[in-house]
Amino acid sequence: MSTQVTILGAGESGEGAAKLCLSLGLPCRVTDAGSIAPDRAVRLTEMGIEFEEGGHNRDALTASDLLVKSPGVPSTAPPLQWAKDAGIEVIGELEFAARHTTGRIAAVTGTNGKTTTAGLLHHLLETGGLDTGCAGNIGDSFAGAVADALKRPEGDRDIWVVEASSFQLEDTVDFCPDIALFLNLTPDHLDRHSDVKGYGDAKWNITSRQTSEHHLIVNADDPGLRSLRERRDTAATVHEITADSSRAGHQATAAHLLETQRFTFLNPSFTMSIQELALQGKHNLYNSMAAGVAARLFDLNDAGLREGLQHFRNLEHRLEHVADVNDIRFINDSKATNVNAAWYALDSMTKPTIWIAGGVDKGNDYTELIPLVGDKVHTLICLGKDNAKLKKAFGTAVSRILEVESAEEAAVLGYNVAKPGDAVLLSPACASFDLFSSFEERGLRFKEGVRSL
Repeated sequence: MSTQVTILGAGESGEGAAKLCLSLGLPCRVTDAGSIAPDRAVRLTEMGIEFEEGGHNRDALTASDLLVKSPGVPSTAPPLQWAKDAGIEVIGELEFAARHTTGRIAAVTGTNGKTTTAGLLHHLLETGGLDTGCAGNIGDSFAGAVADALKRPEGDRDIWVVEASSFQLEDTVDFCPDIALFLNLTPDHLDRHSDVKGYGDAKWNITSRQTSEHHLIVNADDPGLRSLRERRDTAATVHEITADSSRAGHQATAAHLLETQRFTFLNPSFTMSIQELALQGKHNLYNSMAAGVAARLFDLNDAGLREGLQHFRNLEHRLEHVADVNDIRFINDSKATNVNAAWYALDSMTKPTIWIAGGVDKGNDYTELIPLVGDKVHTLICLGKDNAKLKKAFGTAVSRILEVESAEEAAVLGYNVAKPGDAVLLSPACASFDLFSSFEERGLRFKEGVRSL
């Protein structure tokens, strides 16, 4: 008798889980407390997947053998308690996908940089000739990507690079990647995880089930991650990346160093100039080191590593160079939805900057940005429904604060107040949901404004 699966949540993860059920011959149904997007409902119908919206049928749910939870569904949702009372196993979509792939998994997490690092690692492996897929929080659901791969004549991918968020990792039971990359840890999503400890513990699930046969790559210079490692253990073989040569070799594992204008891997030795790297900025050097270490663990040769690091093109909405208009540079960093991400973006700026920020504040503390903004930014353009906190925080740090109601208007206003040699940076430090459906929409509309100039 086939396992009956109920999928809780009808977003990208829910649709992907349904696709994978279909590929595996598992009967399933999708249920969502809200409304299902019309295009998604059409696709579910075309697949022959039963679904409901606007609430949950408890009897149908408790008749299931397995409940697959989408990451956006909070742990307090009543259907999860119904499943628990009925003795039904509850797992996340990430876990569900991992159970049904034969490919090796490299999972990437961290508060910031995980999308860029996952994209870069995928690029390194793919250009190195390895059969590699990329999925998870980066875009396509892992389950949906596995379902698509299983349809190929050659079957499943040999390697999966998976971006894993704290929401996804907190729902894992047995998830154990071959290689885990943990980039950094700063406060985020505290509305979901209550405090930094809970947030860090959710992230630590990326390595908590690893053994000595598995690998964990960590940024040894990140204070939040160091604190987490002091109270949590891993059995994995640890590989540190660091820009501090005094830390090299303090553990019995390889250290990977950024020395004076050189980008260095140890054991075995490999080096290249940082000017050769496609990704610039100190935070991207850490991302490049982490991806490079992982690629080497998959046996990518040094020639392939050098080629990939030199020619990677960063993903959309991540410090994306949009255009130069009359010697004014426009950069789309709409993915920067927290203070730490905006800090990295501002730190990488080498031109006088017009900074576009604002949106849904997630309890942000802007204090750490004030010196950087004072040094780099001459104009702040506030893009959000409520900009009072931003204006108060940076009122004395910048010479001019302006407000707009659309991303297109922000781009045009940025151009109008800029001088040749300036940069206009969209790096909001906030979520997008006051004015936009997603950070992607925010970034796309900003780029439309740039292209209208």
